[in-house]
Amino acid sequence: MIDLDQENVLVTGAYGFLGGHLVDALTARDMHIHAPSPGDYDLRDPDHVREMLREHRPTVVFHLAARCGGIGANQQTPATFFLDNMRMGLNVLDECAHAKLRKVVMVGTVCSYPKHCPTPFRESDLWNGYPEETNAAYGVAKRALITAAEAYRAEHGLNAITVLPANLYGPRDHFELETSHVIPAMVRKFEEARIAGASTVTLWGDGSPTREFLYVEDAARGLILAAENYDEPVPMNLGNGKEVAIRDLAVMVAEATGYAGTIEWDGMRPNGQPRRCLDTSSASLFLDFGTRVSLADGLRRTVEWYRSNPIRS
Repeated sequence: MIDLDQENVLVTGAYGFLGGHLVDALTARDMHIHAPSPGDYDLRDPDHVREMLREHRPTVVFHLAARCGGIGANQQTPATFFLDNMRMGLNVLDECAHAKLRKVVMVGTVCSYPKHCPTPFRESDLWNGYPEETNAAYGVAKRALITAAEAYRAEHGLNAITVLPANLYGPRDHFELETSHVIPAMVRKFEEARIAGASTVTLWGDGSPTREFLYVEDAARGLILAAENYDEPVPMNLGNGKEVAIRDLAVMVAEATGYAGTIEWDGMRPNGQPRRCLDTSSASLFLDFGTRVSLADGLRRTVEWYRSNPIRS
């Protein structure tokens, strides 16, 4: 148990989607936060990580920096996703252990769960099968870092915890169609179709998979609660325990944007993992965590932000 108000906190990936919201949440508590810019340090280089810790002297690190993206990005550059995430994660753990930090919060991914994992996904099921193939390189790298965190805890006494958030969405997400996740991709497609007066929008897959979505501000709050209240080596799921079919999600996003045309599905494109829904009992027990933003309200806020910050390409 720690009080972050009394700690010197550093966030890697502070200029990313989740990182930016986490920095906002920490700053709202009048804390002094170290948020290095992307060009300040290359976390794939251990010398850069060592320099970062030496310059900022944190006592707690949130490691959010990652190479990530949607199905398309995972399929195009799986080796890059694997190598970059492994290098960054291992370097952060190793250097934080030798610097004797009080705590390291590692952010994992729901992609680490087996492809045919029974729902809801329980943390104990992580190793009961291979991840879904389209994002296996990313998922396996993040899964391996869970073991690495446990190893550094056992050998060096590093208090490293791992949090596994559900699929994130919200304002300031990445809306590039080739690399974004499902909700920002849908928001952009439907909004552009509405403006253009298009009669149809085509989406990937057949719409049958299910996903659980966590609003990014809820996720940031959950990470802070985990940093202050969770000290176990076992990874912890973070979500709301509710799954929605992609086909139903598409209808919700279309309604949020005001798009009234036809939705078509491209069955030649991959679906990804068949189902995703987390068992969130640990987060409820240890953190008293519950979500505050519903999917409908979160989608409305995301669309409003996108309209104020349109992607032009």
